[in-house]
Amino acid sequence: MSRLEIRLAGSGGQGLILAGIILAEAAILEGKISVQSQSYGPEARGGSSKAEVIISDGPIIYPKVLRPDVVLALTTSAYKEFSLDIKEEGIIIVDDSVEIEKERKVKTLKFPILKTAQEVVGKSYVANIVSLGVIAEITKIVSEKSLEMAVLKRVPAGTEELNRKALEEGFKLGKVKDVWVEQMI
Repeated sequence: MSRLEIRLAGSGGQGLILAGIILAEAAILEGKISVQSQSYGPEARGGSSKAEVIISDGPIIYPKVLRPDVVLALTTSAYKEFSLDIKEEGIIIVDDSVEIEKERKVKTLKFPILKTAQEVVGKSYVANIVSLGVIAEITKIVSEKSLEMAVLKRVPAGTEELNRKALEEGFKLGKVKDVWVEQMI
């Protein structure tokens, strides 16, 4: 049985709660069991936010992430706050602007997620969708097809092509393994 606990963290307004919902729906489209939860600070925009997703082939007894297998952090404060309890064999995925702690003994992969959303796709607000492409490519927890279906179901009407492009760029980032910056000390 495969099971993956994922935490998506950043600041309010980055769309990570929507990203968590989309990831959970993609898993359900594949016949997997999935639960999603979220929390955010009192500030709707700018405060910390996190979404958590558990995806499993079997029953999920407890619906909260206790020790994530994967943490996505789009800000340095999210990295510091939400990645401390990651499993030893887990993976932290960060935007390349995030300052990582050199003494941590967890595999950390840096990607230009925010820059790709802004400069390649053309809109910074699709960084959440770029992130989903990276996560799916690295973990293989859901297929590209299921994730694309879930994205297109959830994004606002009129933004489908923009979000499809963001997802494709995320898949591309995740596939370029020779440019991964790995931190293993």
